[in-house]
Amino acid sequence: MTRLYQRLTRWWTAFALAASLAMLAAAHAFERFGGMAPCNLCLKQREVFWAAVAIAGAATFWAVLSRASRGTPRIASFLLAAVFFTGAITAGYHAGGELKWWALPATCSGGDPLAFNLEGLSALAAGTTEMKPVVGCGDVPWSLLGISMAGWNFLISLALAIFSLLAAKRPKDARAPKV
Repeated sequence: MTRLYQRLTRWWTAFALAASLAMLAAAHAFERFGGMAPCNLCLKQREVFWAAVAIAGAATFWAVLSRASRGTPRIASFLLAAVFFTGAITAGYHAGGELKWWALPATCSGGDPLAFNLEGLSALAAGTTEMKPVVGCGDVPWSLLGISMAGWNFLISLALAIFSLLAAKRPKDARAPKV
């Protein structure tokens, strides 16, 4: 178990990159194949994972380029912790709004106002296109074990943030290879 922990913390940015890409793939799969259009807060949660992909990708590339003599840079783990904590806060806010603990902002109840144009409205009036349903942030289209997608995102983002902090504070023997 200790060896697994050392390997995980030493290569944390590669694991964070894989986890972020998996979360983005799952979100896009729910949208594409599940037919669940994302709300405004769902899109904000995706932005966090795109930021994590950028940081973790650059740090992993640097570690591979430098032959990972000391593992991935610790500063990247601190940055990833901040990014994932931001994601946990956003997802927690979304999940709390879904549970009616607080009111969500008005921008969560409507569609994108920039999506309307003359061609789209003409096609809608002619009956050649369908009107997409407006997705509210307070709606729960899917849940597992009574936890919504935003709730799962909160739990996963919080776990990733904690692991990022552990990787940043990893012991010296996990950073340097044994000679």
